Amino acid sequence: MEPGDVRSNGSFPATRHSAIERICDADPETRREAFGDLVEGYWRPVYKHLRLTWHLDAEDARDLTPGFFADAFQKAWLERYEPGKARFRTFVRVCADRFVMNMRQSSSRLKRGGGVQTLPLDFDGAEREVTSRGLVTIPDPDEHFHQGFVRALFDKTVQDLRTEYEERGRPIPFTLFERYDLAPAEGVSYAQLADEFNLTQAQVTNNLAQVRRRFRERALDALRGLCGSDQEFRREARDLFGLDVE
Repeated sequence: MEPGDVRSNGSFPATRHSAIERICDADPETRREAFGDLVEGYWRPVYKHLRLTWHLDAEDARDLTPGFFADAFQKAWLERYEPGKARFRTFVRVCADRFVMNMRQSSSRLKRGGGVQTLPLDFDGAEREVTSRGLVTIPDPDEHFHQGFVRALFDKTVQDLRTEYEERGRPIPFTLFERYDLAPAEGVSYAQLADEFNLTQAQVTNNLAQVRRRFRERALDALRGLCGSDQEFRREARDLFGLDVE
């Protein structure tokens, strides 16, 4: 699915605070949770960046990716972000570059953890994404990092959305969304889906509109928690969804 598939002129309020607000919070638990969200949102693009820009082998990238976030948590690297200089995702990438340079100079390795909320990271899946594209190097690290960030955001939103509808006992609306928007078969139509699921075309239309709206709401909420400022969030929301948000 491409960002343009979920465009709308509506406005969706985000409830989550920006990344910087949360990691600078005085409450240690809030800070840990915020870093957990940052790991979840950024580990995959960081891993791919280390593999393709720094030409690290898979084993080293698997070690240094969580090591980077642990070091950032312990030494408060990301709290030094200045919104006027770059987007937060660019700052994260630059910090990862500095981390690798420091590791190479000291020839040291970090253990995982360091107070950050630990999450199950699908390195095998990330590695398949790296090898499937057959890339040896990348011409524009910042653009590649951005693409990885967007893909991770969308993948996580889809997973959470699927879980939400399953837990609500309403799997059909998400299945329609999956069949029509996420992985459409050639020639798929509203009429075909209506016939297959014993629905009217109006019901298919309404269900798809509802799930698309919920996808946008979830994606925007997650996006705000991964941006460095409200201004950056508004810019990212406009770039990804064509939305003007509050």
